[in-house]
This record gives sequence, structure tokens and C-alpha cells, in this order.
Amino acid sequence: MTIVRARQCISLDGFTAAPDQSLDNPFGTGGMALNDWMFTDEGQPIAHRAQPMEEVGAHIMGRHMFGPGRGEWDLSWRGWWGEEPPYHAPVYVLTHHAREPLELEGTTFHFVTDGPESALAHAKAAAGSKDVAIAGGANVVRQYLALGAIDELVLHYVPLTLGAGERLLDGLGGLTFVPTEVVPTAAATHVWYRPNR
Repeated sequence: MTIVRARQCISLDGFTAAPDQSLDNPFGTGGMALNDWMFTDEGQPIAHRAQPMEEVGAHIMGRHMFGPGRGEWDLSWRGWWGEEPPYHAPVYVLTHHAREPLELEGTTFHFVTDGPESALAHAKAAAGSKDVAIAGGANVVRQYLALGAIDELVLHYVPLTLGAGERLLDGLGGLTFVPTEVVPTAAATHVWYRPNR
């Protein structure tokens, strides 16, 4: 059975990115610190729960996670990852601007203009019996939480505050979650949640 999962790094004050996101600062000014735990938690208990890429049959992301552009596409932009992106499965990019699929090494990016439900249907069809990963950013995760489409939400709480930026759960009042596992480490606290439907 396909499971729809979302994972996000988040500051203690609820932000998944800092202000002033740009080509040079994709997570905003100071926001890269949200990812530092990935390099310092190596070998700690989180490692046993990191989902292997081979279990993911498709990914969904927002346009801003694919690249820094706005408006019509700059077709020379081929993603943050170069010619060998780390996904190794189809990726469905939510956007308001049409673009032909982009084939890179091991990954094809499909650009979906008819909404999150359509992207999820395509992703589930492509995933088969494997999982669908909602890669982010925060706006995309919010859309799928609002639709009740996420089966598991994993938050990597990083012990810092950003003060401003992109909040993960803004506008989602009334949702409740059941924590199913908590793994504290020196650099972050990792919490698995099952949303109540």
C-alpha cells in the first residue's frame, strides 16, 4: 500500500526556511543551519529510520524547491542538483507555468499545473506499491495536510530560532496529530506524527 510521507526540518519557532530566499541562499539568510543535523547526527539513532530512496516511488515538490525563479520558466534552469539529482524516481513539481518534462540522470521532473490533487494522482500511479514523498517546501506540505492526504509527517526539530521566514503550519488550525515515535539526538529531535483524519 502506498504511504504518503512528508519530512521537514523545522526551527523551534516553527520555520522551515529563513527570510530572503535566493539563488545564493535557497533556505534564506541563515536557514541552512536547519540542515546541519544531517551531518552531525550520522550514526545516531535517526539513521535507522531514515527512509531509503529505493522505498520512494515518486516525489512531489513546489516550484520554489525546484528552483529560485518566478513567473515564466527560464528553461536553462535544470534544478539545484545538476545533471544527477538525488531522487531516482519521477518528481512532480507544482507550478502555475507549464513546462515540458525535464529528463535528467535517473529522474524525470514533470511540471503539474492543475493542482495538488492531480500531482498526487500522478505520483501515486508512478509509485506503484512504493511510497510518495512530499519533498516540500512548507507551502506544498500545508496543501497536502489541508487535503488530508499525508499519512506520516516527520519533523526534525532543530534547536534554534529563526525569528521569521516560512512557517510550516500557518493557516492549518484544527488539525491534530498522534506522535508515534520520538528520537532525540545531540543536534535535533526527530518526531514521527500520524495525522488524525
